[in-house]
Amino acid sequence: MEYFTELGHIGLFLAAFLAATVLPLSSEVVLVALLLNGLSPGTLVAVATVGNVLGSLVNYALGYWAGVAVIRRWLKMSEAEFVSAEKRFRKYGVWSLCLAWAPVIGDPLTVMAGILRVRLLWFVLLVTAGKLLRYVVIAWMAG
Repeated sequence: MEYFTELGHIGLFLAAFLAATVLPLSSEVVLVALLLNGLSPGTLVAVATVGNVLGSLVNYALGYWAGVAVIRRWLKMSEAEFVSAEKRFRKYGVWSLCLAWAPVIGDPLTVMAGILRVRLLWFVLLVTAGKLLRYVVIAWMAG
């Protein structure tokens, strides 16, 4: 994480982007480190949110254009797990995308949204709202 912190805003953008994919990164650590270094909270929250939403859009695109078999293999899901995830997504609907920031469930949610062809406008609005709120809360707690 130190490498990302040394890059400042660009490092935060990269960490947030990569953290929104299935890579095990924590953009929150970079955000807090940069806040403690005195950088503008508003700018940092905006950079982290944009990077994280763009990373989620990559997941959406993968779900939209890749076959279900490819996605199951990529997420290491059995057929039963995939069917269960699809049922849960359909049960809670697009509003579940507000939880796209959550560990463990967030990445599969954004992929499933692509598979199920959720309207892109709704996807972007709901994912952005959830991720923005998360970064605002983290910045507030760190401040």
